[in-house]
Amino acid sequence: MATTEAQPSFQIEKLYVKDLSLELPNAPQIFMQAENPQLEIQVRNEGQKFADALYEVVVTVTVTAKVGEKTLFLAEAAQAGIFSLRDIAEADIGPLLGIACPNILYPYVREAISDLVTRGGFPPVLLAPVSFEALYTQRNQVQPDVPLATAS
Repeated sequence: MATTEAQPSFQIEKLYVKDLSLELPNAPQIFMQAENPQLEIQVRNEGQKFADALYEVVVTVTVTAKVGEKTLFLAEAAQAGIFSLRDIAEADIGPLLGIACPNILYPYVREAISDLVTRGGFPPVLLAPVSFEALYTQRNQVQPDVPLATAS
């Protein structure tokens, strides 16, 4: 008596830049600044189901560079992906969307930020690796009942 159980499937369907922006509010005077800027970097990710077995995950990085109170630049990139998750246990969907998918997307968003800042006339910003596992664990400790993936 053989049972045919569906095999779990995880696939990347599409990777794309969802949003990209660079602001230089104090140009051209900022290019005369000799001081090294202070960088503030924010990384966030979210995932949601938008169709049967299809999820969109977005990793957004915002980099703000300031000298004193003056902003040199504000760069933001949102790298997205569409992922197919079929026959995957409900308990495994959160970690896939909160850890595995962002790990796939992060190298693309790092490159986008570096390229964007360079095109703005500044040295590239080389973002450090991020532990999405730690972020996922931290998020679940703060809001244990709020799933990363919300059904539409």
